[in-house]
Amino acid sequence: MTIYQSGQINTNSLNVPDLYVQVLKPQNIALNDVSTGRIGLVGTATWGPVGTPVIVGSMGDCLSAFGPKQALASDIGTAVNIAIMQGASDFRCVRVSDGTDAAATGTLDGVSLTAMHTGSAGNALSATLVADPIITTHYTLSISHATLGSRSYRGTTWAVLATAVAADSMALVRIGLPSTVPALAAGSVTLAGGADGAAPTTAAFLGTDGATRTGLYALRGQGCALGILAGVSDSTSWTTQAAFGLGEGVYMIACGPAGDGIASAVAAKAAAGLDSYAVKLMFGDWLWWNDDTNGTMLVPPQAFVAGLLGGLSPERSSLNKELYGAIGSQKAGLVSGGTSQTYSTAELSALFAAGIDVICNPAPGGSYWAVRGGISTSSDGVSDDDSYTRLTNYLAETLNAGMGAFVGEVISATLFGDIRAVLLGTLSNMAASGILASASWAVVCDATNNPQAETALGYVRADVQVRYQGINRFFVVNLQGGASVTLAAATAG
Repeated sequence: MTIYQSGQINTNSLNVPDLYVQVLKPQNIALNDVSTGRIGLVGTATWGPVGTPVIVGSMGDCLSAFGPKQALASDIGTAVNIAIMQGASDFRCVRVSDGTDAAATGTLDGVSLTAMHTGSAGNALSATLVADPIITTHYTLSISHATLGSRSYRGTTWAVLATAVAADSMALVRIGLPSTVPALAAGSVTLAGGADGAAPTTAAFLGTDGATRTGLYALRGQGCALGILAGVSDSTSWTTQAAFGLGEGVYMIACGPAGDGIASAVAAKAAAGLDSYAVKLMFGDWLWWNDDTNGTMLVPPQAFVAGLLGGLSPERSSLNKELYGAIGSQKAGLVSGGTSQTYSTAELSALFAAGIDVICNPAPGGSYWAVRGGISTSSDGVSDDDSYTRLTNYLAETLNAGMGAFVGEVISATLFGDIRAVLLGTLSNMAASGILASASWAVVCDATNNPQAETALGYVRADVQVRYQGINRFFVVNLQGGASVTLAAATAG
């Protein structure tokens, strides 16, 4: 007897009588869900690789990867901080620069130490070389930073230390040895000369989409459901963001410039030709935020919205959900200042009719900061809600991630049945988790929509229809009062 794995034996070519055990793969009855809360964030930082997506799951991760926060609208750390407060916990962050970024450097006895990454955070890196108090030929090189952490290396020569540093994937510096390497000697140095390059252009934020991807395009294939170009309010970027969002299944959260007016915002959107369910455009009424590092800051609304949506299931809208950490807005002023100017119905109507959303206080549910419209920039009333974009992307990405396994299979009734089973199982699981309503889908994959003329050419088609759950946007309560009102027995309480 011989045991074979699935596909290792051709049962039609057997000529020796024997027992053949073939281990088959478990039946795939549903697809694995894709992430609906991952945020792709492009911004500036005081440390970290430029143009490379970095996984961040907490503020500790962010500070270690990108250094201390800065009081900038484009700062990655600030945006991550705000988004985490709203419920987000999964980020892919890409640092951009204006090209003037530089790595901090220092020397110990002619041996050069260069910060692993560019940025001003490197200027606080200290390197200390001390001899072992017992074995004096052994030295310890310690590299430390209050935010980035510390790394230590032991060796008897600079060459040994340089090798140890080069082998450390978490190293904070690189060591450059001179042609004549000195003997080890105790000493210390603080690196200097690091620069952030923290004023990148819109083009730098968008990046390039070639063999080496940078900026926004570095987020391709990262599985992001939401996207932010932190602090970018340039209307010329909006249609590019829309194209990226459509192609990657990413809901891009854009914004207008700080202190914008409603009329100018409406005009800018029209001039840009922006009309897409892939982009949510926030009005340029920026928010005041009390940062734990930089104090009171005026920040763009993007991270609040992305963080909120990142913590919500894909069938839900941002409309009327409470936001945390905002202490005022440009229109309302600082809460501590006692001002509370609000939006009129006419102002909100003008924004929403143009496909522009806004964060304000109060909300329909009470006196708290919230997204007031829950809409995208689409002019189609069927596809202009957050939930349409997010659920459509979720369904499409889930199918795209798993249905490719059927390519290359023999076209038969069995294949049709297997495809239907996986699709129905996947949709049923979504209903069980509340993403879809019960029995709100239809799947056809059989001979009726796969005629022989098409299957003979290798085509197989599965037609999937899914009815989404609506969002309560216009809640009407009919109240009838008076002494003459006659109560219906079935509704009297």
